[in-house]
Amino acid sequence: MAESLKPLVWLEGEIKTPPFTREGRVEAGTLLLRLQRGESLGMPHSRPMPGIGKGCHELRVRDGNHNWRIFYRLDPDCILILDVMPKKTQKTPAPVIAACQRRLADYLAAREGRKRADDP
Repeated sequence: MAESLKPLVWLEGEIKTPPFTREGRVEAGTLLLRLQRGESLGMPHSRPMPGIGKGCHELRVRDGNHNWRIFYRLDPDCILILDVMPKKTQKTPAPVIAACQRRLADYLAAREGRKRADDP
């Protein structure tokens, strides 16, 4: 029987060639695949980001001498990718959090609009 994977939904344009090294792409891909399979990831790979929104997390990808963050939300039917950024400071920059919040709000509003349009 075929494995059922949750689709990844990129809210800010899909990154076709992330600026990761090969090893970084393998790590990010492996972690995203685990999420798609329904695994719950914790530290050191993922941590909650309630400041962005309910169900939001940051995926922590180590790539050589760099750290990357993939901000995502687990939805029942998909995994929303809100943003990808290099981690350069201890605290996530406020503009990144604001952009993730805006993308999530736009997505939720569009989803609710579709539900209302489909209701009899």
